[in-house]
Amino acid sequence: QVQLVESGGGLVKAGGSLTLSCAASGRTFSTYGMGWFRQAPGKEREFVAAISWSGGTQYYVDSVKGRFTISRDNAKNTVALQMNSLKPEDTAVYYCAATTEPAHTRVVLTTATYYNYWGQGTQVTVSS
Repeated sequence: QVQLVESGGGLVKAGGSLTLSCAASGRTFSTYGMGWFRQAPGKEREFVAAISWSGGTQYYVDSVKGRFTISRDNAKNTVALQMNSLKPEDTAVYYCAATTEPAHTRVVLTTATYYNYWGQGTQVTVSS
């Protein structure tokens, strides 16, 4: 069983920055693909960013490219999402997720149904 705990959410003004962190339990963290998803009120959960087991491959939804950066530290079992130039439309609950699928393809890493484990979520609110 893998447990994921997010932190770092909060209230920030438009144009500001936040860094979300996700701490994972388990001795096989370095084999997981990791992703961040978000869900705004009244909307479906959407993919935000993902990273392969080695950190060598990252994917982003178009709306955050150039503003968000995903990274991981396999020695510390953590994954982070650095969010810059935040916009009010980035307001959502952000979820960290882990997939045990061995093939870290674009389809696998960007699709919620491939993720086995989810954190409880952390709220990010961007004021205008």
